[in-house]
Amino acid sequence: MSAQRSTVSYLKWPLIVTVIGLGLSGWLGFATEGDMRGIMSFLFVGAVLAALEIALSFDNAIVNANKLEEMTPVWQRRFLTWGILIAVFGMRIVFPLAIVAIFAWINPFAAMHLALADPDEYSRIIGHAHGPISAFGGTFLMMVALKFFIDEDKSVDWVKSVERQLRKWGSIRGFEIALVLVIVLIIAQYLPDYKLAPFLTSAVMGLLVFTLVDGLGTYLDNIAGKTAEIGAKGGLGAFLYLEVLDASFSFDGVIGAFALTANILLIAIGLGIGAMYVRSMTIMLVERGTLAEFRYLEHGAFYSIFALSIVMFLQSLTHVHELITGGVGIGLIGLAFYASIIHNKREA
Repeated sequence: MSAQRSTVSYLKWPLIVTVIGLGLSGWLGFATEGDMRGIMSFLFVGAVLAALEIALSFDNAIVNANKLEEMTPVWQRRFLTWGILIAVFGMRIVFPLAIVAIFAWINPFAAMHLALADPDEYSRIIGHAHGPISAFGGTFLMMVALKFFIDEDKSVDWVKSVERQLRKWGSIRGFEIALVLVIVLIIAQYLPDYKLAPFLTSAVMGLLVFTLVDGLGTYLDNIAGKTAEIGAKGGLGAFLYLEVLDASFSFDGVIGAFALTANILLIAIGLGIGAMYVRSMTIMLVERGTLAEFRYLEHGAFYSIFALSIVMFLQSLTHVHELITGGVGIGLIGLAFYASIIHNKREA
């Protein structure tokens, strides 16, 4: 049934959300600026934010599809419905408000008022939090990528010399944790003293959250077959893992969005439109079995994740433009897609 669906059918809801979202962007521009210039400006920024989210999260869709294939249909639907609400409202609205509340020592309602009444100050506080957020996201995403490459059960290699060597090193207990900590310490050497403690604390928190979420998922998956109820909990473990992974991918897009606008409502609309396309790509990859058909596509996604983690660490030192971040990710996935096509032709 899923194989008969056209590509357009997967884009139905994202296109509907795009029309509604851009309509709201134009209305918000008129309400804010009061003229046609404001409408066009907000429409343009909303469209750019949506494109930014898609570019930065394409690899996220591939990883989500890989994990969703292991989940029960019930938890697949929950991730694709509940997950989009968490992605749009949780990461695009609640998350920035929480950052401002923590760093400015104010309550969330005051943070919301600040976002609407003084967006420039709100944006400044978000920018101040960029270093710790990058440390947390970089650590978590690097652990995600390394877990894939050191998996001894992985039988398909794309860059064989690199991946085989990583699997050998991965047999050393705690290798991936040691590698991440070494990179964290190298970056820390170049940070000024006032940034050092927040950076190291956030990096350790990223490592701790990955260990807890990954450990919980493994535990629940191991006991998933005992009863139907526990089986549902196994889906919960994978669901939690994907939500934290989604959050880590969202950090870069949310922070980058403030370089375009300080309007929190416009950011939520633009990134929310992009998130809908990412969810639809995930569904299409799962239902069409694309990961099985293109054997190196998953590898490209995890190389992209590793590259994104490096970029996030570097952002603690200097600004890296979002176009570079998105371009590297799409480029690696594109190379993996091309390599998969070449392999399929050879096999045929």
